[in-house]
Amino acid sequence: MPRSLPPRPAWGRRVAVLNFGALTILVATVVAVARGGRDYLPVHVSNPGAVTTGLSAVLQGAVWLGSSVCLGRWVQVAFLRPRRGARRRAIGVHGELVPAVRAGLVWAVGATALIWVDAADAAGQPVSSLNTSGAWWFLLHANYLPRAWIVSAACAWAIVVISVLATRWDTVVGTLLLGLVGVLSPVVVTQVLVGPNHDYGGDAAIIGTPAFVLLVGIAVARACWPTMSAGDPIEERRARHTTIALAATSVLADVVVCWFEMAGHVPWSEPTGRLLIGKNVCVLAIALANARSSDRRRTPYLTAGAAIAAVTCTAISFRIPPPHYFLPTTIAQNFFGFSVTAAPTFERLLTAWRVNILFAVLSAVAVAVYVAAFVRLRRRGDRWPAGRLVAWVCGWLVIFGCTSSGLGRYAGASFSIHMAFHMGTNMLGPLLLVMGGAVTLFLRATTPHRRDDAAGPHEWIAAVTQSCFARWIYHPAEVFVVMVGSYYVLYFTPLFEDSLRFHWAHQLAYLHFVIAGYLFYGLAIGVDRLPRELPYLGRLAMILAAMPFHAFFGVLVMTRDGVIAKTFYEYVGAPWMKNLAHDQYVGGGIAWAAGEFPLIIVVLALVIQWARQDSTESKRFDRQTDRGLDDSFDAYNDLLASLATRSERNEQ
Repeated sequence: MPRSLPPRPAWGRRVAVLNFGALTILVATVVAVARGGRDYLPVHVSNPGAVTTGLSAVLQGAVWLGSSVCLGRWVQVAFLRPRRGARRRAIGVHGELVPAVRAGLVWAVGATALIWVDAADAAGQPVSSLNTSGAWWFLLHANYLPRAWIVSAACAWAIVVISVLATRWDTVVGTLLLGLVGVLSPVVVTQVLVGPNHDYGGDAAIIGTPAFVLLVGIAVARACWPTMSAGDPIEERRARHTTIALAATSVLADVVVCWFEMAGHVPWSEPTGRLLIGKNVCVLAIALANARSSDRRRTPYLTAGAAIAAVTCTAISFRIPPPHYFLPTTIAQNFFGFSVTAAPTFERLLTAWRVNILFAVLSAVAVAVYVAAFVRLRRRGDRWPAGRLVAWVCGWLVIFGCTSSGLGRYAGASFSIHMAFHMGTNMLGPLLLVMGGAVTLFLRATTPHRRDDAAGPHEWIAAVTQSCFARWIYHPAEVFVVMVGSYYVLYFTPLFEDSLRFHWAHQLAYLHFVIAGYLFYGLAIGVDRLPRELPYLGRLAMILAAMPFHAFFGVLVMTRDGVIAKTFYEYVGAPWMKNLAHDQYVGGGIAWAAGEFPLIIVVLALVIQWARQDSTESKRFDRQTDRGLDDSFDAYNDLLASLATRSERNEQ
């Protein structure tokens, strides 16, 4: 049996890590104050003074550490710590999420304070200027950063409440999604927001920031709150693999970010490059210490120290303008990250590729995991239809092709091309994905653990699919409203124009297209067993009800008097875009025609599935009748006889 850890070393580690964290935040603050106007004047912002600069640096360092430890503790408790026995899906019932609550409070308070502090700091005004009537409201709308801190603070407070109330593993999904939004919101509106190639830098930050935050959080959490059993092989193995994966993801993403932000400069010649190098040296040290260290007593101290040092580098670099800020850019480059001066001919739509890193990574990971599960199932001797593998791979190829080909490149500059892109990512791609039956494959390919063993991937997938969250997102009314209503909400409100202005916004819209389509088609003709099953008649009714809404949307777009997102398209000023009204008319026709065709295919597929199920049930019923296992007719005859007897008695 593994021996229990004494409590004193754990408390000693917590005190040491806390002191080191406070010291590094102090160092970041001193550096920020010492640099003075060097971080403000190049971007034409006046120096707000040492007090405002220092407050902003302290709070940002606290937010980085607080969010990392909060989410890292959640991951440690939910995924890394062995969960055995009948209550292995319970979480937080023994006070194990108390550290997440405390770290979340630091995050929430810091992000809330930054709403005011960074409103002044980003505008080059001292904090005292907020006392002027209407100053804070004006500064709030003058910069994106304070609005991003509102989102981050809201997510942090929600996570604190969830951490207090959580009793089941199901809550992990919602918590990590909130955490993802909370840590990314201030990142995507700052250094990776504008400039040439910012689409690459933004995607790399979207992928690398959560990986870095979780890596830091897990390192600090394992140092401060080790497992109850020393040297548990399951936790050690999971933590080692998780650390290496997160470190590799963070480093690879930072390579892209460094290339983007340096804009041709040698990394060590600029403060931003030197800080990125220092951060990644610390990240590699964490991975190396977990992978090769022979002294397990010192490993937690080394990894926690390296993690906090990496956070310090990040907090400092967050405030320094990178070299790409000072490159000459066009309007299209500011919005998209690249130029769209050449006319989008059919040949160019097929050949003018620009890789969308986010969807390329999602597609590659999804296909690799599916193929690995498929191969594992086949090696075990179980059968899995090859057609489902083909459908899954083709679905992701469609999504990758739409987002990375010329279709994705010109989707932001032309409404008609955007509608073709929308149909591909919302209709065709998800339709193929649901035919792959990925959840069923993963459940069959993973091994169920015994009740007394630690929960593994099989139990995690089962917990998600059986959770209240899954039942909610697969509610037929919710799926129908999201699928159909998103067309009207997105395109007939200012939301569409806003989504075109920012790379993170249209990436979020693309994710929404894929997820909404996957939920809709999964409920209609999906292979996987869902937490909410609809009878075939209900599925057919849902599909038929959606068809007129799609057709009506296309007609509304074609007959609309005004041009959707006219101000944005005129501001981009693509030289080949001569007639915005005609382009919108073509887009409405694409939405009408391309939206109806997949739904007709779905209706045909549903009818075939329905007929096959009836045939299967009929054959099963005939076999039971031939074997004498079905007594429904005898029961029915007995019922008729009893009714006849009762009628005779009443007549007498």
